Amino acid sequence: MARGNWATTEDRRLIRFAMKAPMLEREEEGDLALAWQQERDEYALKKLTEAHLRLAIAAASKYRHYGLPVSDLIQEGTVGLMEAAYRFETSRDVRFSTYASWWVRAAVQDYVLRNWSIVRTGTTSAHKALFFNLKRLKARMGVDPDRPLSFIARTQIAEEMGVRLVDVEAMEGRMTANDRSLNAPVADESAQEWQDLLVSESPAPEQEIMETHDSSKKAALIEKAMENLTERETFIIRERQLKEEGVTLAVLGGQLGISKERVRQLEAQALGKLKQALINQVGDPVMAGLAEG
Repeated sequence: MARGNWATTEDRRLIRFAMKAPMLEREEEGDLALAWQQERDEYALKKLTEAHLRLAIAAASKYRHYGLPVSDLIQEGTVGLMEAAYRFETSRDVRFSTYASWWVRAAVQDYVLRNWSIVRTGTTSAHKALFFNLKRLKARMGVDPDRPLSFIARTQIAEEMGVRLVDVEAMEGRMTANDRSLNAPVADESAQEWQDLLVSESPAPEQEIMETHDSSKKAALIEKAMENLTERETFIIRERQLKEEGVTLAVLGGQLGISKERVRQLEAQALGKLKQALINQVGDPVMAGLAEG
């Protein structure tokens, strides 16, 4: 990897550390991933991420031209490694580095998108693709990066990227526009600031109360319906459906001593029971959707 002047002394120290970290054998990285997923073994997570830290550094090097600190990019790439460690299924015939590369790249890209401008540049797949490729395409077409694209050029880029013309127009506008302070006056001699024109997206107090009441009611209905499940079905539903980050089928299978396909079957069976129990409680088939939310 070419280090050049883009890395600080601290960054270069981290790079040397990462390059000296020993590579892991397939079986070892699988054991470490399972130790983290099932036992929350922090030492296993540390060893797994340190062995693959070079992936985060490579991603940071690739996206360093967006003006963000390399150390921050590396840190975000490490977050991607940790996410990959949590989700990695050891039963799949793939090495951890291959699986983790996508999560590292996604984490770094999301960080660049969040911080490149005060104004969000968009989070759809089309916006991301355009953000990271528009400058390159303009350069290849011989277009001045500071000048707007012609209609023909925008159409050509839309076709090549497989996105809508309106997405190209929107992204070009965002990337060429300057950020404006919300405290700036609307006009030269106006006392009104731009922030005064912003409409709050927060729900009204009465709406918050209604939503809280509805959420509590739904939670109570689901809790009552779960009385119809067996102990194992209840465990699967809580781990897979009621947690913010659902556990994988493979992890649950390991904990229960059954195959992940059997876990899938039990989960489907439990959801069916929940749906019927909810219908019986309120007499309305629409409530069955609570079991799938």
